[in-house]
Amino acid sequence: QVQLVESGGGLVQAGGSLRLACAASGSIFNLNVMGWYRQAPGKQRELVATITDGGTTNYADSVKGRFTISRDNAKKTVYLQMNSLKPDDTDVYYCNADVTIKYFYTSRSYWGQGTQVTVSS
Repeated sequence: QVQLVESGGGLVQAGGSLRLACAASGSIFNLNVMGWYRQAPGKQRELVATITDGGTTNYADSVKGRFTISRDNAKKTVYLQMNSLKPDDTDVYYCNADVTIKYFYTSRSYWGQGTQVTVSS
């Protein structure tokens, strides 16, 4: 019913920048909270940043001041601008959206397929 497609991952040197994007499509009445999470092999998925449909943001302490989350509601897209990247930021990054489904008006959570971010030292 709803698809989230991520783009923008890749390999970057420490201190560099990357911008991730996640576009939502499908039977969407409203995109509520959208966010980015990351996961390393063998570890739990952890929150990076979230943004409400009203624009309220929340960040993990480890990325505050370096990462910025934003969204374009008209394009149904959420972005993650990552600056001053560190090797510890190397992970698979996943987009998440809490979606109110068109016609049914129920909400559920969806995940993207993940995009690899690798930061070399």
